[in-house]
Amino acid sequence: MTSGNDAIPFWKAKSLDEMSTREWESLCDGCARCCLNKLEDWDTGDIVWTDVACTLLDGHTCRCRDYENRAATVPDCIQLTPEEVRSLTWLPPTCAYRLVRDGIDLYWWHPLVSGDPDTVHQAGISVRDRTVPEDGMALEDYEHHVVDWPGQEPSGQ
Repeated sequence: MTSGNDAIPFWKAKSLDEMSTREWESLCDGCARCCLNKLEDWDTGDIVWTDVACTLLDGHTCRCRDYENRAATVPDCIQLTPEEVRSLTWLPPTCAYRLVRDGIDLYWWHPLVSGDPDTVHQAGISVRDRTVPEDGMALEDYEHHVVDWPGQEPSGQ
């Protein structure tokens, strides 16, 4: 018999498809990297990241200002599902959904591991205070905001 402390965490014991809604939602570490606008090369399909944030993203808290109704304001907002996680090529390398999909454990700073929702910010993983708003920005100006850091793993992790 194992004690509660010896229990295998749900993200190690379950596939993405087996998770409850509560477990699924708790996998999001709150980094908000997925809420950054990305540009796709029409010829190659390559994706590049920008520091241009979705109109609904609070750039300090790294939370959606209207999560429940986001699709009404941002019709191309992607609702992550197990199917989407399996098919999306641009999920950040630190994304818990991607890590679980690939059989990799969560990082120490993930709130489910640390027990603290601020560790994702303390570790420098989140987009906190590193974005510019998309509101009023012309699409052709996004290319002036291309950045590498959202698609990179942090050093020393």
